[in-house]
Amino acid sequence: MGDADADENAGDGNDGDDTGGDAGPIVVLLDVLPNGRPDDDRPQHRKSPVAYGLGVESFRLYELALSEDADVSVGDQIDLDGDAVGRYREVTFDDLTRNAAAEVEYAVEDVVDRDEERFVDFYNEAGPITLRLHQLNLLPGIGKKLRNGVLDERKREPFESFEEVSERVPGLHRPREVIVDRIVEEIREEDLKYRTFVDREA
Repeated sequence: MGDADADENAGDGNDGDDTGGDAGPIVVLLDVLPNGRPDDDRPQHRKSPVAYGLGVESFRLYELALSEDADVSVGDQIDLDGDAVGRYREVTFDDLTRNAAAEVEYAVEDVVDRDEERFVDFYNEAGPITLRLHQLNLLPGIGKKLRNGVLDERKREPFESFEEVSERVPGLHRPREVIVDRIVEEIREEDLKYRTFVDREA
């Protein structure tokens, strides 16, 4: 794996799409390595602090070369174009440190909880992928019966919360958790045929 501040494909603050207004891509930090990566054999004075982050909009994974004076911790949300970040590049789940990998699910839960409306709207707006497959069927445990229950209820009135989804659709007891589970699956698995939540680079 290349170093975050040396990779020729690393971002310089102009890529990514986790934008909010005029800000750059926003990530939630999964792990912070103040002394750089342990597999970096360069002298310590040449190493940059490194962090791993998850895009709050795209759910892309990033490796960040931090500025020397960056004061950040796991769980912080930071702007990739901000002063704390020197360079960054997109990575895969397998590139993460063990600590970062363990934080992914918690970070996804936090993103979903902070922006519930965005993910409730998936139940309101999900559409067919093919003649036989619907986006709702990509959620763990949702088959034809639950899918049709969601479709019938949203025709009557859009859902406004996860609690409302579970109350109005019999059998769909964990609408938040199945969203989280699907997002985590899309982050971890490289070879999924369909992706609904994770935006990958072409």
